[in-house]
Amino acid sequence: MDPASPAAPAAPHDPYAALRLPDFRRYVTARALFSIATQIQGVVVAWQIFKLTNDPLALGLIGLAEAIPSITVSLYAGHVADSVRRKRIVVPAVLVLVLCAFTLWWLAHPLQEALLERGRLNLSALHATVVWPLYLVIFVSGIARGFLSPALFAFMPQLLPDRTHLPNAITWSSTTWQASAVLGPAIGGLLITYLGIEFAYGVDSVLETLALLFFVSIASRELPPIEGERLGLAESITSGIKFIFSNQLVLAALSLDMFAVLFGGAVALLPFFAANVLHSPGSFGSLRAAPAVGSVLMAIFLTFSPLKKGAGRKMLWAVAGFGAATVAFALSRNIYLSFFLLFLTGVFDAVSVIVRSTLVHTYTPEYMKGRVSAVNSIFIGSSNEIGSFESGAAAKAMGTVPSVVFGGLMTMGIVAFTAWRADKLRKLEMGAGSK
Repeated sequence: MDPASPAAPAAPHDPYAALRLPDFRRYVTARALFSIATQIQGVVVAWQIFKLTNDPLALGLIGLAEAIPSITVSLYAGHVADSVRRKRIVVPAVLVLVLCAFTLWWLAHPLQEALLERGRLNLSALHATVVWPLYLVIFVSGIARGFLSPALFAFMPQLLPDRTHLPNAITWSSTTWQASAVLGPAIGGLLITYLGIEFAYGVDSVLETLALLFFVSIASRELPPIEGERLGLAESITSGIKFIFSNQLVLAALSLDMFAVLFGGAVALLPFFAANVLHSPGSFGSLRAAPAVGSVLMAIFLTFSPLKKGAGRKMLWAVAGFGAATVAFALSRNIYLSFFLLFLTGVFDAVSVIVRSTLVHTYTPEYMKGRVSAVNSIFIGSSNEIGSFESGAAAKAMGTVPSVVFGGLMTMGIVAFTAWRADKLRKLEMGAGSK
């Protein structure tokens, strides 16, 4: 090109680029069906256990029952995701989760009878015959999720022809998940109210089965080439951990989200807030969906107007906003204000999730994505469940409202510390020319 001639105009942003790829469309459809199903399942299980026990700690134990097995297998699962074709992990893991869904459906009838006879059962008998079987199914599903998460994370980029599609694919993947998180709780609440627990679990089982069929229909992909020799189990796991802890950007982003979720999540306590703080038990489904409504609207906005300049600063401000909205929600006594504040937590969370996901995908070599995602699952994925337990335990120790206020303030403090210590994240740019 003649140096004197003007530069060619940049190609216009195509917000639908990733959706034009058939296998990515199948992936997104499968993920949407699976997410709706698991959201329905989560709402039904939480409502069952709360109605049976009326104990916020019991709600927290739901998260712990899933987090413990997920954390236990995550590092090994990351090694496996970088060692075998990722579809060979995704399909069996989803199959196990389908079987767990059908088990909950099979248990639904005796659970319904227990709900009717709750007043005639002592607490120990109630836990032994009804509550603990639920925790056992959740524990098994936690093992499957521990293998599924790193495999899905590493599999998605393989469905794209090049890295230019990656930001758009990440945004669509996040948008789809958040939209499903809006529909799932709403559908779950309606099913519980009008058709009963057993029917709700039946819908969950059918949707998970359809998701499995879509995952099966995606063409398998070879593993990406590795740098150097293939490592053994111990060296492979260690290399993934070392990569994260040697990269300030990745470590800071993961840590920030982990502690925000760990301390700032009020979602696990929503049955208590709906029934005992806002005195509106019927609003539980709407409150549960509010963060996802905010997330999906922000994700759609970012699909058409992607973050570029000042992405790191915007992430920090978003997580701080998440903490502030959480504190305000804890103090609210108005159902409409509470819904709006939860909506804001979702708006802020979407910014953080998309920046973190893009950053981790961009800075992680393809052949190491399973292991890095496994550590990411421990940092982020399992912190959702551990955060649920922390919320329940803190509510038991200091009261529900003070515990949520404390969590939101801790989140804001962690943002301040991260902004001070992680200058690379503070200066992160995601536009043209960023590194």
